[in-house]
Amino acid sequence: MPILLSGKAFRRELEAFGCMAIHVPLEGGAETRLLRRLRGAGYRTQIITARGLGDPEEFLLKLHGIRPPHLGHQSVGRNGALGEVQQVIPQLNELLVNNAPIVLWLLEGQVLSKSELLALCNLCQREPRLKIVVEMGGSRSLRWQPMNAFLEN
Repeated sequence: MPILLSGKAFRRELEAFGCMAIHVPLEGGAETRLLRRLRGAGYRTQIITARGLGDPEEFLLKLHGIRPPHLGHQSVGRNGALGEVQQVIPQLNELLVNNAPIVLWLLEGQVLSKSELLALCNLCQREPRLKIVVEMGGSRSLRWQPMNAFLEN
């Protein structure tokens, strides 16, 4: 299994395309090896889940507001039904401070819609330091392809 030993082919394609769809073995381990190889090559990495991502650009790069979950009966005096909007800092805010390249690894990417996946591809084109890897499900062996090619199928 030479791919798991060096990860150079994966890194080359990731640098060329920016956004990759990956299928990993369900027993795990392959993704952590690739992440370790990317960190060794100078990338800063972050792993998050795709569930509840919402608008990718807002969530990852901009200051945005969220509302707390509704907890049943509440006072209707001040924002009782909706709750107050809380401001949340962007997920990639700390990583974008330096000029180091960044890899964002999204787990459970199969829940994202086609438009959200396209938004991630566009985000990689606008921010050249950012590379995104989206896990699109399980497979018997580790395989990947550019996100644009994945969306065309």
